[in-house]
Amino acid sequence: MAPTPPANPPFRIGLGYDVHPFAEGRALWLGGIEVPHPKGLAGHSDADVLLHAICDAILGAAGLPDIGHYFPNSDPQWRGADSKRLLAQSYAAAQAEGYSLGNLDCTLIAEAPKISPHLLAMKTAIAGVLGCSTGQVGIKATTNERMGFVGREEGIAAMAVALLVAQ
Repeated sequence: MAPTPPANPPFRIGLGYDVHPFAEGRALWLGGIEVPHPKGLAGHSDADVLLHAICDAILGAAGLPDIGHYFPNSDPQWRGADSKRLLAQSYAAAQAEGYSLGNLDCTLIAEAPKISPHLLAMKTAIAGVLGCSTGQVGIKATTNERMGFVGREEGIAAMAVALLVAQ
């Protein structure tokens, strides 16, 4: 007879990806902070592409539905919502499943603005929402070498990997 698996595996890994086009007349929110730039990102909430990718990574690692399930763009209560709120609720859902954060590894893909001057502030904002250390939050930035929609500066993409550990 096969042994019964534990209720929660000791760790789980999730991958998140998001992309938003630039839009005139909006603030640019990345990683929970406002970044100076002539354009923001279009979206139903504040369109923080990095936090949305992190939400999906955390939700996926916990075996839960994606961000659109919890915060549909058809629901007016999420119009203009602060994505830190979405992240907090996504993480609470993972915690309810018996998991806590091990670490995040994230990549922002953008030609502009320059991300490196803002990395520490982003890590601090994300760690604050998740109640973890900044050492548990990795953020890198790269360009698309002027190729595709990101290369033409039409938008920004983000990827995130979350490691959750059983509580």
